[in-house]
Amino acid sequence: MPWSLQQRRIVRDSMLACLVCAVVLGAGYIWLPPALFGLDGQLGIGDRVAFALKADLPVFLWLADCVRAVSKGRFLSQADIQGSAFSRPSPAIELRVAVLQNSLEQTVLAVGAHLILATVLYGAELRLMPILVSLYLLGRITFAVGYARHPTGRLLGWR
Repeated sequence: MPWSLQQRRIVRDSMLACLVCAVVLGAGYIWLPPALFGLDGQLGIGDRVAFALKADLPVFLWLADCVRAVSKGRFLSQADIQGSAFSRPSPAIELRVAVLQNSLEQTVLAVGAHLILATVLYGAELRLMPILVSLYLLGRITFAVGYARHPTGRLLGWR
């Protein structure tokens, strides 16, 4: 069965996103000095995991802001003030709920991956961690902006 135009666009945008990530990771690894992140010498596993957790602070701040946005939306919407146990999200907050749900899923994957990487990366290689966090934030922002414009725009923020 041939793919629809929408499916082909998703594949194209996914490939473009992978290319952007590869270029940014490669450039960052080559050009960012390890000393910029305090990565002088060999760090033990505890220090590497701590470095990853510190790098992930913006990831959790994004997620917390998504929770805040849904909470504020519920507070301001009479249709949603009872909470999700009593009704489906109204149009007033359904986009915020979708962004929160997707951000939660992406956060679990990202932080898990960062912690795993912290156990196998050494020294200067850890400079990839802040770059990965930056790419996470870029992805979350483009998702939220693109999804608000059009559901098929959620991948890279455009349609």
